[in-house]
Amino acid sequence: MATTTGGTGSTRNWTFLTNHGHVLLAIARNPTARLRDVAEEVGVTERAAQAIVADLETGGYLRRTRVGRRNEYTIDPSGHFRHPAEADRQVGALLALFTPTTPTQASGPTAHPADA
Repeated sequence: MATTTGGTGSTRNWTFLTNHGHVLLAIARNPTARLRDVAEEVGVTERAAQAIVADLETGGYLRRTRVGRRNEYTIDPSGHFRHPAEADRQVGALLALFTPTTPTQASGPTAHPADA
């Protein structure tokens, strides 16, 4: 986590992405990941990861499918950011910045990240 020292000597930790963004990216990188592993990657508790996934699912950003004893997640890249300053952008643009391109995506039509 990034640490900055303020003018008063106090130390503050912050990042540009929220835990919701980090969970969405972790799931985009590994759609069959266990929430325990997602929580560890993001640096939150498993219960917090469960709550975030529930928020993302309720918001329509991802869908959970039960496959045997595991969950598999499908992300909808056409969902829009929630903050009014970015509401005209789709989360697919963020995913494109931080997730590797798969061979099926590479062979398909090229899309500008803002159009994703």
